[in-house]
This record gives sequence, structure tokens and C-alpha cells, in this order.
Amino acid sequence: MSEDETRRRFLAKTGTLSMVLVAGCTGSRSNATDVSNGEMADGTGDVTDPANAPRTRIDRFSEAAGTLMIRTEENGLPGPNEPIDFDQKPFLTRGLGPDGEMVSYYNFDVQPTDPAPIYALFREGEDAPVEGQLNIIDEIPGDEGYNDFWHVHEVTVPADYEANTATTVQDLRDGGYDIMATEVLKNCPVVPDESTASLRHSEGDTGLVEGWYNDQVVSYFLFEEAPLAVTDGSVPVSPIYVTFNENPGEDGGGPPSGFMTEGGNDQTHNVVATVPDDGGYSPLWTINIYDNADFASVTDLESATEVTLLESDATTVNCPVVSVGME
Repeated sequence: MSEDETRRRFLAKTGTLSMVLVAGCTGSRSNATDVSNGEMADGTGDVTDPANAPRTRIDRFSEAAGTLMIRTEENGLPGPNEPIDFDQKPFLTRGLGPDGEMVSYYNFDVQPTDPAPIYALFREGEDAPVEGQLNIIDEIPGDEGYNDFWHVHEVTVPADYEANTATTVQDLRDGGYDIMATEVLKNCPVVPDESTASLRHSEGDTGLVEGWYNDQVVSYFLFEEAPLAVTDGSVPVSPIYVTFNENPGEDGGGPPSGFMTEGGNDQTHNVVATVPDDGGYSPLWTINIYDNADFASVTDLESATEVTLLESDATTVNCPVVSVGME
């Protein structure tokens, strides 16, 4: 049996708790790394119904959480806990693929290459995740160590464990449960409840998934346009070449001036080096900024690499590609 066939998938509930969404492959336990310590407690304890639990306050555009997207009176970005419609500017961008094909991608702002852990629970002796148990995270936007990219950790709980007895990472530690770090990464931006991002490159649920954060419920998207794996402890990256209406270093230049677009439409000449079906694809892009004087001559990856670069590897941004070759 192939490795793909032996991979288990852990489950997470959607925002209504009535639909089960496959939230990601956890990988083979035999290939995971044990990061636990202590003795395992029994699985009994107080159970928390997610439907009755408080929700976490999420603000992706605070000064603590944002880098390129920080809320001001001028830009009018949504406030704390306000649902975000990612299917509009400045969150959805039209660019070019390596061969000049049209691509669209979401903008989830700067993210680091160090992934954050997410915990999926399995009962002893079972390959399926605990039914009804929400995955558990320990950081949200604005927290030190937060990342949209989550490193999947498998947690083995006792056979008598009841779903949603554990609702914090501290609960897992206090329980002394075995925790195994897999190689699997998932791109799951945490957002306010009722936020929307309706586009995906591959077929899949576009709704929100629910998880636990410090006894409170959080919502997050899931982007699975290509499988991702931890590489030397980090999120893999791929290059993108971009240009702005005003070059960096000029008054109001760089990101505040917005991407340069073709006259009369919103088509940029931002070029991604890979698309989801390519080897080496990653939605975490290393930003290379080229001179906007070269805008018209940039039509594909080859031409993008031949123009004047103003900044190389400026930062890394989470921009999952959601369409390729469609206008």
C-alpha cells in the first residue's frame, strides 16, 4: 500500500457543527516525532459543547497582527471580530503564472516561515480521529508565534476519552498525552466567524472550520490546492515578482501605493514562479519587487527574472493560488 493510501485524515467541524470537513492528513504515526512527556491521564473530565462555548475575538488587521494590512481610518479594513469578505480588493489579486497564464490568489499578509502547531486527537488503538473533537491551537493573529501555516501534531488520548474534554494545549500537557509531530503542514488562516473566501483551486469545502483556542472556539479557512510538508522545520517558499504604482523609496511608494495594474482593469503583472500543479509550489511567497518602469515588459516568469529588481526576498506572504488560466 502506498504512503498516500496509509495516511489518515483528521476531522474538524464546520461553523455549524453539522458538516464534517476533512481538515488534513496527519501522516503515518511511524514517521512522526515524539514531543510528549509525562504519564497519560485517563480520558474522563468535563466536556465542553462547542455550540455553547464563547468565541475568540479575532483581529487580523491590528498593529500586533498585521504587517502590510493594518487598519487605518483611510483604508477602512474590517474591525475586530467583523466578518471579512476576502473575495474583493485588497484581498484578491489577479496576476500571472510562470507561462503568462492568468492566476488569482488571496492575500493573507506577511507570515513567517516557522509554522505553528495544531493538535489533532486520536484514541489509543484507533486510526480515525476522535469524532466531534475540534482541533486545538495555542496562538491566534496578534499572538507571538502565530502563523496561518500549521504543523500537524497527533495526540493519543485514552480509549475512554470523550470528545472536547480537552479544549486547550495546556489540557493536553496536563493529561500527559503522547504528542507526535508529523511532517504535514496545513494553510488555515484564522479569521472572524462568518468570514468568506469562496474560491479554491481544487474542489473542496470553502466554509469555515472550527477549532479550540484556550477554551474558546475559533474559525479558520482551509486551503489545500497542493500538499505541503515541513522542510527542515520550516514552511517551504516559492518566489513571486511584484511591482507597485510607486516604487519603494519614493514618497508613498511600495505596498501603500497598491499594485500596478493594466489600464481599465485590475490585472497586475505580478508573476508567481509556481502554480499548484507544479513541483515546488508553496502559497508562502518570497517577495521580489521589480521596477515599475518594466511593468509592460513583464509577461511571464522568464521576463520577470530579466528586469531590474529593486528588492529581493523582501518578505514572505501567504497568498494561496485559487485559479489558474481563467479570466
